[in-house]
Amino acid sequence: MDTGIFPIPIWGDFEQQFRVHFFPVNVEANAINALEGTSYHQGGRIVDNYLDNFQTLVSDVGYTDPQKLVVKFRRSLRLGIQNQITTMPYGRPANTDPDAWYRVAQRINQMHLANKTFQSVSRSAPSAPPKTTSACPPPLSVARLFPVPPLPVTLKPPPPAPSMRVPINVDATRKTRSLPP
Repeated sequence: MDTGIFPIPIWGDFEQQFRVHFFPVNVEANAINALEGTSYHQGGRIVDNYLDNFQTLVSDVGYTDPQKLVVKFRRSLRLGIQNQITTMPYGRPANTDPDAWYRVAQRINQMHLANKTFQSVSRSAPSAPPKTTSACPPPLSVARLFPVPPLPVTLKPPPPAPSMRVPINVDATRKTRSLPP
């Protein structure tokens, strides 16, 4: 039966009851156990989701040593991202700067996702434009509207090949025959 009166009149009592009913018994112990295992590792999650979980765990445990945070974060990153960060030729984050590690991991993950999307679109795109079946005829080109006739080709006989023969003087040959011996 609802009387309209809140059963816990003092805010502090409400907070205490809320914690008893909705919070784990030992948050720190649960977080330590998670960080010492592998269940919190990135796996197939994107870095943003993994990072939220990781930061909650280290906050629950109370880790503040930056080098320890980097080691835990690095160890639990997906191997490809971890390798890419650790082998950066320049701009590699320091092993004592967890925030830099978080930013670089997020950036690399975003680039991997963008590249994966690009590759999937490139593979599925047709190599030739799709043929459309339309009632409209294909557009006419200028060449089809105004065809240019081919130029006439006239074949001329090749010029005679130069000869090494000497022309014969026919008249001189006749004169020698017609003279009496």
